[in-house]
Amino acid sequence: MAAHAAARAASKRGWCDERFSVANSARTTTRTCSSSSCSCSSLSATLTTTKTRYRGRRGGEKISVVVPKASNHKKAGSNYSETSIQFWKYQGLGNDFILVDNRESDAPKISPERAALLCDRNFGIGADGVIFAMPSPDPAEFDYKMTIYNSDGSEPEMCGNGIRCLARFVADLDKDQRGKKYNVSTLAGLIVPEVREDGQVAVDMGTPILNASNVPSTLKDCERSHEMTVDGEKWLANAVGMGNPHCVVYKKANGEMISDVYGLDLPKIGPIFEKHETFPAKTNTEFVQVVDRGRVKMRVWERGAGCTLACGTGACATVVAGVIEGHVDRKCVVELPGGPLEIEWREIDDKIIMTGPAEPTFEGTTALGV
Repeated sequence: MAAHAAARAASKRGWCDERFSVANSARTTTRTCSSSSCSCSSLSATLTTTKTRYRGRRGGEKISVVVPKASNHKKAGSNYSETSIQFWKYQGLGNDFILVDNRESDAPKISPERAALLCDRNFGIGADGVIFAMPSPDPAEFDYKMTIYNSDGSEPEMCGNGIRCLARFVADLDKDQRGKKYNVSTLAGLIVPEVREDGQVAVDMGTPILNASNVPSTLKDCERSHEMTVDGEKWLANAVGMGNPHCVVYKKANGEMISDVYGLDLPKIGPIFEKHETFPAKTNTEFVQVVDRGRVKMRVWERGAGCTLACGTGACATVVAGVIEGHVDRKCVVELPGGPLEIEWREIDDKIIMTGPAEPTFEGTTALGV
């Protein structure tokens, strides 16, 4: 019992290697774990699994635990294939992604359905999305292309934290010198990230979309906030496009500013905002508490991913809406649950520069399901 307790404690701290062998399957996956966020799920395993843990950083006593068969639910290990692919895990302020080097093929190696299974935190690798480094659609203009699937299998136009992770990923793979800029093709257009000497990634996010029909949103305009009724409560919301749609909320319709962003019931109201008829393509929603003109606290409900620890495009939209409403300055730190992002909406050229971290956590291989 003491050995089991020690192994569990070591696992929680990310100090152990885990080897998983699924009964009646040829699959064996080895990965080195690091601490990461985890969300609750009601999903259950369908196969008996033997989990062998090696206690401590240097190994030690070997402990086998048999996990019994549970209810029937499809998971990432289902439809096992002998074909496997290599992946890397990166995170930006806790917004974590599975990265795949797909530059030798124009078609993603993983389907949207498979991506959703792999993103499951109980039965897959666990992530907020899967990102592919794709070949350049035009070598004269782009270095490569980013394709991303959300954790529900949907494909967003852009992802701010994701593109920082992608830039760091390619720089690590190619062993590029720090300071190199990359021209990346996305569904939102050209995005230019730069991996700096200190490891931070600065991204030229381009100019915000402030034409409501192009966000898209049915709000009258983007030049001011408009009233929205959600779950019987009235809010003032700004529509901002960052290549993907954003609904930014600083206050209620009665003028009351959000005073405690962590007091909001985000799992309840987030999905309602996401699917509100005001945003026909659905929307990401940011709830913002002003600390001072140079700093805000923000929580986000992401379209297709739900409550996440950070959202880069959301942080950019937060500052744009805050400047429009007179709440913040053009250079502002956005504090997210996963950490801070530095955002600057430059007046000289209207471009937004986002700066924040992107870090590798582990790598491995996964069976390519059929």
